This record gives sequence, structure tokens and C-alpha cells, in this order.
Amino acid sequence: MSHTLFELHKAKLDAALNAIRTRDYYSAYPESPSPRVYGETADKDGQAAFKAHLNGSFKLDMPGITGEAGSEVSPYGFDLGVKYPTVDIDVLLPAMNEARKVWRDIGVEARTGICLEILKRINQRSFEIGYAVMHTSGQGFMMAFQAGGTHAQDRGLEAVAYGYDAMAHSAGSATWTKPQGKHDPLVMDKTFTVAGRGVALVIGCSTFPTWNTYPGMFASLVTGNPVIVKPHPAGILPAAISIQIAQEVLADQGLPPHIVSMVIDADPANPCTKTLAQRDEVKLIDFTGNTPFGDWLEQNCHQAQVYTEKAGVNTIIIDSTDNFKGLIQNLSFTLSLYSGQMCTTPQDIFIPAGGIETDQGHKSFDEVAEALGTGITRFLSDPERAGMVLGCIQAEVTDKRIDSARELGEKIGTVVRESDRPENPWFKEGRMRSPLLIAVDADKEDAYMEELFGPISFLVRTDSTDHSIELAHKAVKNHGAITMGCYSTSQAVLEQIEEAALDAGVALSVNLTAGVYVNQSAAFSDFHATGCNPAANASLSDLAYVANRFRIIQSRKHA
Repeated sequence: MSHTLFELHKAKLDAALNAIRTRDYYSAYPESPSPRVYGETADKDGQAAFKAHLNGSFKLDMPGITGEAGSEVSPYGFDLGVKYPTVDIDVLLPAMNEARKVWRDIGVEARTGICLEILKRINQRSFEIGYAVMHTSGQGFMMAFQAGGTHAQDRGLEAVAYGYDAMAHSAGSATWTKPQGKHDPLVMDKTFTVAGRGVALVIGCSTFPTWNTYPGMFASLVTGNPVIVKPHPAGILPAAISIQIAQEVLADQGLPPHIVSMVIDADPANPCTKTLAQRDEVKLIDFTGNTPFGDWLEQNCHQAQVYTEKAGVNTIIIDSTDNFKGLIQNLSFTLSLYSGQMCTTPQDIFIPAGGIETDQGHKSFDEVAEALGTGITRFLSDPERAGMVLGCIQAEVTDKRIDSARELGEKIGTVVRESDRPENPWFKEGRMRSPLLIAVDADKEDAYMEELFGPISFLVRTDSTDHSIELAHKAVKNHGAITMGCYSTSQAVLEQIEEAALDAGVALSVNLTAGVYVNQSAAFSDFHATGCNPAANASLSDLAYVANRFRIIQSRKHA
């Protein structure tokens, strides 16, 4: 097969390969939804394309289609009404396994070029996908466009780059010559073919339906594995659009479109994910979501290599600061962004009972707590800013969890800041909540040492900074975490915290007071999760994330 697409996109691949080695800033897809970047009518056209999906039937090309289903509801207050094809997996999976052969045989460069073309076309529909992410996840549009659009695309490209890099370590062919002294040398011709492991399953989540789907999808695809995406029932549309684009590119190349397919629950009350995950054809599984199901996959899908990102307890240690205003502003944004519905949002903020030293003088525990509560309220005082930053609560169960946490907070500590219900300026029926802050003593571990997903944070009153470090380390080791943050003016304390983070295996952010936040992760530079603590067994992305998705099969004969 022609490698035309590989040559067409080689400059972008080379830039991505350079970025994953240097770890400097790189982004392949502009994050600004500016008309100057995407065209004067891009926003209007994307919104129209999103609306055209509503209350209609979504078309995908897959063998074994049996009917249609779908029941997504926008957190902004309306039914999407989109129906998607349901399939008989007894028909689909054998067909995908058969298609694996042609996907293998086109070779590394052709697969890489096709993946890059898929990403290019996804990028061209960033506004459409952005609105789809917004109205399934509840993210504000700017975040949906960036995290659900361009940043997700960067993470997909990053996975392609790592996959290509891993596969390129071996030559495709060789002439092997072994000297035999006085006799003629032994000469053999050898070929080395990269072969995928089997069908790959990507199980999506409701809060980040593309950002957490693209890495596994493209890592498996580029390494020779057909991919089934099983989106969360509440977040199907962004994945469906992406899969439709992938199928169009595959068809254009004369390949079976169902190399990338989608399976949804015909009946959400009877999910098919466990059945699908244990099929013998499925050799790779990527999962983002709750810990119990992630544990089930790891323990019961022995036929597959399983990559999981589960729940954790993210922490902040506050020891001292030379920029108290910057600290409060940074944490106010951090806790407000997408109403805390991120796997990177801090939950436990450890502060010594005796207070902290700052550039504004000594601050007591209560003064730090009050400043943070006031800072959040001030930050969210503009309704339009609040609407864009907070977005909406994706699931009703999260909304109820906030109320339960407040009741708990009243019993075991002090509610420093109430989680109110702001009104979205554009969507009056939107399910909005602001951050809840609860002050508790350090001995209330039963409350704060488990993940409470949503805009819920504990200000934990510790005996000392040493005690704070001990508790933060314990949280990561026992319960997992994606992020840890800290504030200190003492180099000795920072070294102590760095050692705790290294020992626990968690990414650390130090003294963030400007335009970078602990819950943000930059593709090509930041490793998202480490695989070294219970929150995740893999990292997005590194060579370990891609290298076990393929094998090299050799053939040899005498020359």
C-alpha cells in the first residue's frame, strides 16, 4: 500500500517525536477557538453540525448491526435524542479479528499515516466535537474545545508518536551472515513483522469522553490492533463522531471501516462491558473510571493486557509561601475548574494547625481557610466566568454526593464554604455546583482518605508540616493519586516533599502561583499518572504504554 499519508504528515510526526524526547512545549493543534485559526464560520458551522446530530440516527459502518439505542441527556438540561447502532458482538468481533490481518500487512508507516490523517480530520471538526463534549460531560465550551478537542488530539498524536518510536526500534528485514571459518558463511534472509496483539477495547468515561479515549485508541491502532470503543452511556456522541471520522479515512484507503468500531449498551440497565471485556478476541483493554470496575478488569480479564486509570486522593501540602495572593488565586481556579470533576483535582489540602508564614505575615489555619473560601467566591462572582469555568455536574450521583459530604462536614468538622447552585447565564436548567470546603482535624481519616468525586475538598488541620507530608504520602500509597502539590519557601521542606512524592510514585507540582495549575496536564511534556500507585497502572504516555501492544514476528530462510 502507498505510504502517501505517512509522507504527507511526516513533518508533524517528526515534531511530535522530537517533543516526546525533549519534553519542551509542543502542541500540534491550536487550542484557541479563534476565527483567525479555524475560520470565520468554524464555530457557527460546528454548532450547526452538533445540532444536526440531535434527535436523529447516527450512522456507523459495522457488521452485525441489530438496531439502535441511546439515551444521553445534556447536563445543561435537555435530551440529545441521538440513536446509535447496536451490534451483535458475535458477528462484530470475528470480523474485526479477520480485519486485523490486512491492518497488520499494510505495515508500520501506512498505519501511522492513517492515524495521523484521522487526527487531522478530527481536528477539522473540533468545534462540532467540542459542543458534543460540552453537552455530554458538562464542561464549559472553552474547556470542552480544549480538553475535549485539541488537547485530546495532542494526546492522541503523542500515543501515535510513542507507538511509531517503539515499532521503529527493529529493522523490517535483514541479511544475516555468520562466518564459518574455511567454509562458506551461513547466509539467511530474515523479515520482522510488527503484529498487533488482537482486538483492543477502549472503555470511555463520562467526564472526559475524548481526552481519556484517544490515547488508548491511537496507541492500539497504530501498533496493529483493531479498536472497539465502548463509550460511557452518558458520553457517546463525541466518541461516535471520532469513530465515524476514523471509518471514513479507513474506507478512503480501501480498508475495512470496522477496523475501528463502537459498541454501546442496547439496554443501559444491562451493560455489556464485562461480557465484551472477557471475549477471547480482546487482547488489550484501556479503562478510565471507578476503582471497583478497574479492579474487576485487572482481576478477571486474564486474556488481555489491561491499562487502567482509576480513582485517587490528590493532595496539596501548604507549609509557607512568598506569594499568598497567588497561592489563593491559583487554588481558587484549581478547585473551581469543571467543578472538581477531574482525576487531577486536589481533594485534601494539608495545613499545619499552627498556621503558615507568608509574605503577608503569619496566617493562622482559620485565616488560610477563610482566604481560600473567599477567593473561590470572588473568582466565581462573575456569572459568565462561573458558567464557563464550573460547567455543569455531569451526573446526578455527583450532585447528591456533594450534599452528603456537606452533612458529613457538619458532623465531623466545619463547613468553610457552602457549595451553592449558581445559575448558568446561557442554560437556565444547567446542573451547576460550586466548590465545597470542609475543615477537619487530621484524625478524621475515614472521611478524607477516600475519593469523593466532585467539587469537594477537605482542609486538614495537621500537627506540623512533617505530619502533612506523612499524611499526603499515606494517601497516595494506600489510595492512589494522579497529582500532588505543595507550597513552601524552605528548600529543605521541598526536598522532603519531593522524596515523599518519588517514594509514593506521584507527579508533584511546586509553588504554582501563576497560569499553570496542578490539575492541568500538557501532552508531550507531562506524564499523566505514573503507574506507580493504586490510582493507575499506566502512564499517558510513555514507551511502556505502547510497547506491549504489539509483538515482532520473524520469518527466516536461507539466502
